[in-house]
Amino acid sequence: MVSMTPPSVSGAIAEDRVLAALDRLPPFSPVLNKVLASLSDEDVSFSELASTIETDTVLAGTLLRIVNSPLYGRRATINSVRHAVAIIGIVKIRNLVLGLTVSRRWTAAQIPKRWSMRHFNIHSLGVALLTDTLALSMPVPYPEGGFVAGLLHDIGKLLAATAAPEEFTLAMTRCEVNGMPFTEYEADQLGVRHAELSRLVLERWNLPVPIRDAVAYHHDPALADGGSLNLAHLVEAADAFVTGLGFPAIQNIPARPPSDAHAVGERIEAIRGAFEAEFESLRGFL
Repeated sequence: MVSMTPPSVSGAIAEDRVLAALDRLPPFSPVLNKVLASLSDEDVSFSELASTIETDTVLAGTLLRIVNSPLYGRRATINSVRHAVAIIGIVKIRNLVLGLTVSRRWTAAQIPKRWSMRHFNIHSLGVALLTDTLALSMPVPYPEGGFVAGLLHDIGKLLAATAAPEEFTLAMTRCEVNGMPFTEYEADQLGVRHAELSRLVLERWNLPVPIRDAVAYHHDPALADGGSLNLAHLVEAADAFVTGLGFPAIQNIPARPPSDAHAVGERIEAIRGAFEAEFESLRGFL
């Protein structure tokens, strides 16, 4: 895969200002830090992952509630994290942990009054679930990165809202008044697009390059890997679809129409029922 580097961060929000805003967000727990780090470790064992999760009793309890819920249709009760990892699988359990904990860590962030952290978290989870489902059913490189790419695709918006609340609010207002996607005004008001900021964060966290690329190009997937089917195409389509269901990242602002160069929309319709059932079940745990 050929990775293309997005333009440098410049304008109203400089790189040091963005990273300063990142440092002001509530810190991740040791468990979440270890789970994120495991994304770059291809040799992580289910025993290591289970041991990490078990150190957080609240998280472990919530995870067991989910895996024993009707969503997974298990006849026998799963009564330990190790059993859950062994039955459900490392990737799925890791995704559930990330989906449950990343959003909760940022609910106390200092953000504009008109921003709804709950809307943002539900949108991020929906895009993560749909991107993951698509990645498992389409011949996309690095499918295991679909969930994380979807979950973190809009982290740049949260950073921008934290670093420059006045400029961010103005961009929101212009979008609402004109009925336009946020991408139409963010560069003018902020000096940088949120996808570039998201890429910057994932680079700092040393997440795998395919995930960084998917996030960086989720509004311009033709620029990722020469236009070949890429995780960026899936994130773009999932972003628009979840927004269309009534769960936008920012209230009252429409999504940018997806390019759908690889008929991702058709695939979404084929898996729509399974996705919506999972989404409906899991968002209740946020």
